[in-house]
Amino acid sequence: MQSKAVVCRNPTGPPVVERLEIEAPRQREVLIKLAACGVCHSDLSVADGTIPMPRPVVLGHEGAGVIVETGPGVEGLAIGDHVVSSFVSVCGHCGYCRRGKHSLCDQAARTIATLPDGTVRTRDNNGEPLNVFCGCGVMSEYATLHVDSVVKIDKSVPLDRAALVGCSVVTGFGAVMNTAQVESGSIVVVFGAGGVGLNVIQAAALAAASRIVVVDVSAEKLEFSRQFGATDLVNAREQTELVKAIKRLTGGGADYSFECVGRGETISQAYGVLRKGGTAVVVGVSSPKDSATISPMSLTLEERTLTGSYFGSANPQKDFGRVLDLYKAKRLKLDELITRTYSIDAAPEAFADLAAGRNARGIIVF
Repeated sequence: MQSKAVVCRNPTGPPVVERLEIEAPRQREVLIKLAACGVCHSDLSVADGTIPMPRPVVLGHEGAGVIVETGPGVEGLAIGDHVVSSFVSVCGHCGYCRRGKHSLCDQAARTIATLPDGTVRTRDNNGEPLNVFCGCGVMSEYATLHVDSVVKIDKSVPLDRAALVGCSVVTGFGAVMNTAQVESGSIVVVFGAGGVGLNVIQAAALAAASRIVVVDVSAEKLEFSRQFGATDLVNAREQTELVKAIKRLTGGGADYSFECVGRGETISQAYGVLRKGGTAVVVGVSSPKDSATISPMSLTLEERTLTGSYFGSANPQKDFGRVLDLYKAKRLKLDELITRTYSIDAAPEAFADLAAGRNARGIIVF
């Protein structure tokens, strides 16, 4: 199957659009005709080298489409089903899955750049294999995925909206609902009003937080966050002592803070704005060389918590449907997240816009 796809070849070079050969599905695999794929900051982090990834690699992990072929041993999925990709491949039976920690599934560590068996179904015109980002590689007209990376969804949901659930929405939503379990009446501070941060904000609003303070360096993003539930806006560029300013604004600090930027300095600030007994959740992915500074004494004397949230601590088979049910009930915003759509040929422009911070969420529509 011939397919246009977005590929990274150079160590830190821009992604390019190439025509690839997508092989037919093997045991417990499905071939998907993609309808849409989100342009996520994680894809950009692969392209610029922040996230190390063996190259060449086909980008894309936030996709939705229709199954057009199934391999042997596929159960519960059929041709014509609408599906969303899950960049965390969930086996369902490892120790983490049995304990309900699906986002930490052992199989996910084996699918960073390949399918679970260590091979790929993508080849270039010279017949050379191409890695696939997080076992997906769905920034492509077609993609062959393992069933453990696929979630069946209701056909009534537009696929370009459903695609966002595969990463940014469930990551932000799950950080609030699963990881932190924010309580009604809480004061929440969110660092970063990008694609993930906006979903933290709207999930905090769903959880009935009393105040949602949003911190960013972009006045446009801050104002945009109001429609997702932000109650207070703080432009970090305008504050010389950001932590003190937020503590004054919140009357002593946050019950919960969420770092959605992926920078050590911001993680330190997210921890610093907590009141006694508060919890800081790190959602952003930092560079391996980055570090953060906190006061160890406050961990004990003030019983603060600093924790991480990967993939929203989600079980994709459960949480994707949970999020889409909220969307269908008009309680969760997906339409508003998409600020621009692109063709596959315009993918390099989409990445340039992402790097420049021009979109809440850009999405490639096939």
